[in-house]
Amino acid sequence: SCIASDRILVDGCKVGWMVRTEPDGDIDSGWQFFAGDESQEYCDEPGHFGVYGVNTVCNYDRSILPLLDTQPPVAFVRDRVTGQFVRSQDTPSR
Repeated sequence: SCIASDRILVDGCKVGWMVRTEPDGDIDSGWQFFAGDESQEYCDEPGHFGVYGVNTVCNYDRSILPLLDTQPPVAFVRDRVTGQFVRSQDTPSR
């Protein structure tokens, strides 16, 4: 499972930022997916996020597929010019 923003699953935005922390249990992949334009206020509202199968998020944005086997901790951001994901310097500690 993973956590994904409603900006992706409800509003149809592409993944703009993805972060993987150490999984918390057997069914947790550790992945969290954001459109990248969510404000702190938006993120503070738990109702704007849901728990989904990683495959569900892939169905909305197939460009994340090559990165899914990357070991945690890691974060990727979509380059605004090329549209490709690049490793982010903001790698999570957990």
